[in-house]
Amino acid sequence: MELVKNIFFNTDKLTQNSTVKISYTGKFFQDNSEEVYIHYGFGLLWENLTETKMEKTELGFQTEINLTEADTFNLCFRNGNNEWDNNNGQNYIFPLEKIETDLIVVPNEQTALSTNRRLRRSYIWSKKIRIAVYKIITYLPKIISGNYKRKLKGTDA
Repeated sequence: MELVKNIFFNTDKLTQNSTVKISYTGKFFQDNSEEVYIHYGFGLLWENLTETKMEKTELGFQTEINLTEADTFNLCFRNGNNEWDNNNGQNYIFPLEKIETDLIVVPNEQTALSTNRRLRRSYIWSKKIRIAVYKIITYLPKIISGNYKRKLKGTDA
């Protein structure tokens, strides 16, 4: 996902408490800088301020960052000559989405076991019923019409 020109993430949306891989192909990559650092923090006050050296690859400078619980993910870049790419003084700011916990069901052991047993039992019964219906459909017309011959062992009849 590209949210801003020359900054790419390996995910469609940035969510709290997750890990994201960032690729930077901005002016420092285009100018062949040897070292680029990502300077980042969270929220309006840039909490948990960190600076990490990015790895230079053919696809740009890359690193992985653990996102925290905050409203925004703020970042800018610095090269080895202390030059900054900070979006013309506005920094790069991305919203962080909360993980939807309404749909997550945490089963306790008792319900998980009883549910599995019920599912297994119902599966076995449905299989038995299907076999019985197949046998009825296949053999009942033959028995009624008298065209059913039972093969005897040892004979070729």
